[in-house]
Amino acid sequence: MPIAVGSKAPDFTLKSKTADGFKDIKLSDSFGKQKTVLLFFPAAFSGVGTQEMCDTSAGLGDYEKLGAKVIAISVDTPHAQEAWANANKIKIQIASDLNKTVTKAYDVVFPMFAGAGDTAARAAFVIGSDGVVEYAEQTATLKDLPNFAAVKAALAS
Repeated sequence: MPIAVGSKAPDFTLKSKTADGFKDIKLSDSFGKQKTVLLFFPAAFSGVGTQEMCDTSAGLGDYEKLGAKVIAISVDTPHAQEAWANANKIKIQIASDLNKTVTKAYDVVFPMFAGAGDTAARAAFVIGSDGVVEYAEQTATLKDLPNFAAVKAALAS
């Protein structure tokens, strides 16, 4: 079960690979400024994850119009995330939770993915500009996508 709506969102600093090198992404940088959508996904280069992030990239303007930024989080290395994003024209900011600390803090660990070890479950959170969780969802299976209509409704409220 993901952390509950109304909870203070666990802050984090994660690495992201950009053309300029590694960049720190800190959730609390948005506090007092804008809402944040966090999208946890199991792994880069997976069919469902690629479709989710490509679709979200295509609709990034919708999130911006609602005053939110989007951060996608997986347990892949920043280098793998960058290669995957470049190969699929994914424009979302992607952060590496290689040590699974954020995945554990949000309580969205998927155990023994493909028999290879723990990964992030597929999940979505809306974090208010005050740092409080306004929406939380973990999908029933890794093949299911989050309810993006509900995510956008939470952003609009």
